[in-house]
Formats: sequence, C-alpha cells, structure tokens
Amino acid sequence: MEKRIMELLDDNKVVDIRSELLEMNIVDIAQVLEEVDKHHLVILFRILPKDIAAGVFSYVSTSLQQHIIESINDSEIKGIVDELFLDDAVDFIEEMPANIVKKVLQNASENTRKLINQFLKYPEDSAGSIMTIEYVDLKKEMTVKEAIEDIKKTGVDKETINTCYVIDDNRRLEGVVTIRRLILSEKTDLIKDIMNDDSIYINTTDDQEHIAQLFKKYDLLSMPVVDNEKRLVGIITVDDIVDVIDIENTEDLQKMAAMSPSEEKYLETGVFTLAKNRIVWLLLLMLSATFTGNIIRSFEDVLQSVVLLAAFIPMLMDSGGNAGAQSATLVIRGLALGDITMKDSMKVLFKELRVSIIAGATLAIVNFLRIIYLEKVDILIAATVCITLFFAVVLAKMVGGLLPIAAKSVKLDPAIMASPLITTIVDAFTLLIYFLMASWLIGI
Repeated sequence: MEKRIMELLDDNKVVDIRSELLEMNIVDIAQVLEEVDKHHLVILFRILPKDIAAGVFSYVSTSLQQHIIESINDSEIKGIVDELFLDDAVDFIEEMPANIVKKVLQNASENTRKLINQFLKYPEDSAGSIMTIEYVDLKKEMTVKEAIEDIKKTGVDKETINTCYVIDDNRRLEGVVTIRRLILSEKTDLIKDIMNDDSIYINTTDDQEHIAQLFKKYDLLSMPVVDNEKRLVGIITVDDIVDVIDIENTEDLQKMAAMSPSEEKYLETGVFTLAKNRIVWLLLLMLSATFTGNIIRSFEDVLQSVVLLAAFIPMLMDSGGNAGAQSATLVIRGLALGDITMKDSMKVLFKELRVSIIAGATLAIVNFLRIIYLEKVDILIAATVCITLFFAVVLAKMVGGLLPIAAKSVKLDPAIMASPLITTIVDAFTLLIYFLMASWLIGI
C-alpha cells in the first residue's frame, strides 16, 4: 500500500491518493507520512478529512507534528486541535517548543485552551497529566433505556464508551457500568441497580507507574480519575497505559545501562545530547573503579611473587559482575511488577543465598578441573582462584538481590542499582578476597 501511495504521488494523482488513504488504518497512514519527504507530507496531510487528519496527527512523531504545525494555516491548526482528544493534545503540546505552543493555543477554542492549561498544571507523570475528559457519565436514577439514549447522543465524541461512570449532582463518583451490562439488562432497570459501586479509581496526583500496575492487576481497559473530594475529573484508557509502560521500561533499561533516561528516539537525538546522557555515569563509574586499582596496588607484592595470579583477575571480576547483574535484573523487574516488595527482602536474601551457593560451587568445581588439567596450574593457585570465584558469586548475587530493594526503601529508582554499579562494588570485594586468599593459601 505504501508503494502504491508513492507511485500516485509521483503521478500527482491527488484524488486517487485520497481514496487509497481513506481505506487505510490511521496508524498505517501515519507510517506513510513518516516515510515520505516533508513536501509530500504536508500534501498528504491536507487531503485527509479533518477527523482522520487529527487521528493521524496523534500517531506521527514529534518532529513531524512540529513540521505540520509550522506548514499549515491557522484555520487548519484549529481544526486539528478541536478534533484531537484532549489527552493527545496535551501530550503534543508538552513536547513542543514555546513558539509552536503559542501558535496552537492561539488557534484553540477558549474552552479547549482553558482545559489544556489546566492539564499542564498537573505534576509530570501523574494521573492528571495523562487522563482524558472524553468519557460518558450517567446518573443512577436513569433507566437503562435513558442511559443508552444518552450514550447515543454524546458517545460519538468520547474516547471510549465501553465503561460508563455514574456520578451524583456534585460529580462525585458513585460507580461504573459497562456497555455490555447495559445492553443485557432490561430497559426499565435503574442504573443504581446494575452498576458496580465498588469500582477501582485513582487520584489525579498518583504516579503513572503505580497506575500501570493497577491496570495489570485488575485487567482494566479504563480507570476513573478523581480529585481529593472524589469528584470525577477524567479517565485513563489502556492505550495511554501501554505508552506509559513502554516509557517506563525504556527508562529502566537506560538506567540499568548507566545512562540518564531520555524519551527522544535514538536517531532523532543529537550526538551531544547522547554523550551528555552517558558521560556523567561513565565518569562516576570510572572514579569508583579507582577502589579496585587501590586494592591491586596494595597487594602488589603478592602479584610480583606469583605473576600467574594476574591472569585470573578478569575471569573473576567478569563472573562476579555477571552473577550480580542476573540477580539485580530479576529483582528490579519483580519490584517494577509488584511481585517483590520491601518486606520481602529477607526472602530475596535467603533465595539468592541458596542460588548463589549452587551456582558458585558449580562454577568453582568446573573451573578447578579446567585449571588443573588444561592449564596445568599448581593446585594451591587453582584452589585460590576457585575459592575466590565461589565467594565472588555468592557475594555478587546477594548484593545484586538486595541493593535494588535498598534503593526502593530510600525512594531511589531500583534501576540505578543495576549491573554497572553492582559490578563496581563486587569487583572491589572480589579482588580483596582474591588477594587475601592468596596470602593465606600460598603463604606469600
């Protein structure tokens, strides 16, 4: 389909292009716009009907959104803003430079402008910042017939009608009722008799990561958002939560790789920005690695006496770092999913202790046989290396398991306590154990 659109563009067949586009899903249209050059991008965007254009606009990248706004006139901007769901409009404005924001708000209706400004006041990454106000609300005194008629009148402009929200005269949330329940109920039934008055809801200031966990826990498609007086102010839909999960996972992966998190796409991020996001952590880890250097210098006499000991240092440090990274990854993921909490720290410690003993003993035995029979190394040196390996794995797995929980307990992101930091800590202790063991066993 994309190839067909390109061919029609080359032949300047605008009518045929419009027909082809109208048969496509808006996500696929957005993909086409991402592929064409910027001149053709504006042409394609302008031939789309207003409602479809707004939907496509919410799916293209931030850079293309900015180019579109800069290329179209004020009336076209107004058409886009009026057609966008409010949460999509807010997400778009949050990413734009000041001159684009000013241009958009100038062309928005007074009511839309007021609502956007209200949303922008909510804390970043809070429920208020990602919610939408396009929902269906009902009164509990309504009959099913009245409710369905109301949905038919107002539902076309709502982001979802799958779940309707029952409120009182002061807009306080009283319950929820699904469209399925409405359709299957008798027309004379009252909403108060068929609604669920024990619904899950969140506050406008709740963190988006916590909200994502609730969506997963209760298998929800949408969730009401209330203020401190339990007045319904918006809803969050599952499509927004999918974006949140994607952002949070990306952020955790970047932190685990010792980088400052960034929401920009890799190819659209400048070289200096990428370098800035990495240099601080690299400097910190480099400076922390001086501890290992100091330990080696402290045991310089040991290394000079048995030079062969130096050959096994990389293997010991890598094994410890890898073992710690394994435990840390599992625990960080468990914390993110809510499978592990701070009260589980002793359970994690005991489990990692048992796992590390099994893993450490297996590695030590295999390595001992390898060193003795393949490398023909003296048995005392082999024992020194393998005993150190065992303790390095045990230490690394326990540190990797507990550090993320410790970070969580002091309100730090557990992903910070990831493999680079754990490796630095474990390396220092591994070397210390190694040289102390060599001094004791070999008698240097």
